[in-house]
Amino acid sequence: MRTGWGKRLLAYGAALVVAAGLAATPSVAHGELQDPRQDFLRASQAGLFLHWGERTAPAHTDCGAWESDVTEGGWTADYWVNEAKKLHAQYIVLATFHSRLGYARPWPSKIPGSCHTSRDFLGELIAATKKAGMRTILYMTDDPQWNADGLPSGKSWLDSKGFSTYAGHTVNLTTRDGFGEFSYDNFLEVMDKYPDLGGFWIDNDNDYWLSHNLYEQIRAKRPNYTLSNNNEDTPIMDMVSNEQKTGMSPAYDYPQAVWTAAPRLVEADYKLPDTGAWWYTGTDSTVDAGLNVGRYIANAGSSIKSLMDETAMVNGKFPSHQVDYNNFLKGYLDQIWGSVNGTEGGGYLNGGLQPGFWNDGSHGVTTISKTNPDQQFIHVLTKPSGSTLRLRDNGYQVTKVTNFRTGAAVGFSQANGSLTLTGLSGWDKYDTVFQVETHGRTGIYPAGSYTMSASASASGHPASAAADGSYLTYWDNKKTLPVSLTYDLGSAKHVQYLGLNQREDSVSYARSSTEQSARIRDYKVYVSANGTDWGSPVTSGTLPSHRGVQFIDLPARDTRYVRLEVDSTWAASSDSTHYKLLRIDDSWLGSAYAGSATPPPPGTRYEAETGTCQGTVDSDHAGFSGTGFCNTTNATGSYVEWSGVQGPGTVKFRYANGTTTDRPAALTVNGTAAGTLAFAPTASWEAWTDATVTVPLAAGPNTLRLTSTNTGGTPNLDYLEVTP
Repeated sequence: MRTGWGKRLLAYGAALVVAAGLAATPSVAHGELQDPRQDFLRASQAGLFLHWGERTAPAHTDCGAWESDVTEGGWTADYWVNEAKKLHAQYIVLATFHSRLGYARPWPSKIPGSCHTSRDFLGELIAATKKAGMRTILYMTDDPQWNADGLPSGKSWLDSKGFSTYAGHTVNLTTRDGFGEFSYDNFLEVMDKYPDLGGFWIDNDNDYWLSHNLYEQIRAKRPNYTLSNNNEDTPIMDMVSNEQKTGMSPAYDYPQAVWTAAPRLVEADYKLPDTGAWWYTGTDSTVDAGLNVGRYIANAGSSIKSLMDETAMVNGKFPSHQVDYNNFLKGYLDQIWGSVNGTEGGGYLNGGLQPGFWNDGSHGVTTISKTNPDQQFIHVLTKPSGSTLRLRDNGYQVTKVTNFRTGAAVGFSQANGSLTLTGLSGWDKYDTVFQVETHGRTGIYPAGSYTMSASASASGHPASAAADGSYLTYWDNKKTLPVSLTYDLGSAKHVQYLGLNQREDSVSYARSSTEQSARIRDYKVYVSANGTDWGSPVTSGTLPSHRGVQFIDLPARDTRYVRLEVDSTWAASSDSTHYKLLRIDDSWLGSAYAGSATPPPPGTRYEAETGTCQGTVDSDHAGFSGTGFCNTTNATGSYVEWSGVQGPGTVKFRYANGTTTDRPAALTVNGTAAGTLAFAPTASWEAWTDATVTVPLAAGPNTLRLTSTNTGGTPNLDYLEVTP
């Protein structure tokens, strides 16, 4: 199903990820690393993948007969939508125009060349997903090689003669260029007919598409469409789908075989049935609940979208084992959804506790709230052999741990950089979830407080990018080993450990012990008072080939310079792409380990709906506190005012800004100007976050007012809170 890619990359004239985007020549379309059209996918946890066409058992060779059996069998789009909801999926990918399924098009088409229906199944599905707050994404291929599969000799699923008459010249649809022209026309037809389609999921690319500027036309005509590509990191695409891989240990840890480096938008594409094809062949295959729950949670813990394939029968219904699994997963995820939805994978780009291989045979992932980094979750997918769980705390001061399902308090302690949970029992069969509340990170020298240098760096990716606090930039070692990174603290300071977020450059198949990922293997660490005399290493060792943040503990000391020497990486010489490659998104020096923190005293909360709101008090965006929130008038000068606010203390405003620009507002305290708050965009109108400001509150009651300084009004304001 795959083809060579070098020629296509040249056609784009593009390099891959650079800083905050993907480079491309001005004359062709390019894919942004982050773009508002991607927001829906980034906010999603999962999708439902459906392979469904003429060759779905019982197989058909006549398009009209297949359509008749689909309709008479009771097909409805709502059935698929309801099953997707059980899986907590937010989008459906429909693969019917598929090489192994007869190239059927489930929509009325004016373009001859392959099966198309009279009933608009695609349009009905798009309408049903839109009504449910979901999206439909359409599978498209350029692959004609299976055009005669399953047919008598001399027959083809493709009608070259009919399309040639339509096109006005001879076109052989069984060639890649001819099929590229045919599929190109279908892209344009679909764009014209279905403005509410979510986008295209593309299996392979085609030179005809490139030479006829297909992607430029998609971007111009349907800028809201997303583009996903299967198993190729194509610059124009918004998302890369990594097709089903096996052989990992644990088996559910799919992210070990995902080769696309974040922060690229990444999807894991896998079958729920244990065996068989991606489409229904007449077999009711079983579904391994433990494996697939593990995959779902492990993907969420790596900010990877789970695209789950189910084998729809001709009438659209799923075999009984898949229906049973869907019903099970709905109830299962309902219990823990708050620890998955609205989160990012923890222990990598977005901060959070360390995921992966823990003590006594345990394994799992962590998630961290998108709006509140002090709220995190530990997902134990493989339990430890005893009653204790230990993982690196990544500098977070933990204040409270509870069992997410029961709310029961969990005993914990912190020491030497680790969080230890004790007295554990009653493990869930698949995923035991602990909610962890923290009081921020401590003991870490902030980005910008020291300077960086390296013995080798690729152009555009200097050493400074490894310690700038941003995962959109990275240091690249220019495939040089050994290589060193040097940290200059400016003066002698206490150093306890080194933290590393490596870019996840992995091979795309089940790895052997000799074929691993482009991560640090053997290392040494030196210190120096003057940057010249280094002496012997203060520590050396081997880091594991594991995803997520890694730590190197140092003998505690005061020093000005710290040097990390990387002597080898895990990638083998047989892997020319990754051999000697090393990219580091972020790194930091720890001055001390975090310890258990005393929870801060609770603040006094003043709901916006109890104040004066120049606008409306609304409740149409979930996640607010109290009975609603203030939605001020979209005008300069609109405001919300709170009276009787007791001081002194620090003020925190809870807000949501679902736009893409700041919503600045001027703050006054008792009629006196106290500065302006920017109120930066949040992920959506349901993504609430905090803006904290220190203001001169008098002892006793105070009056605070936020007044919009722009025509859009203030953000939606939930409450203000005063902490003594």
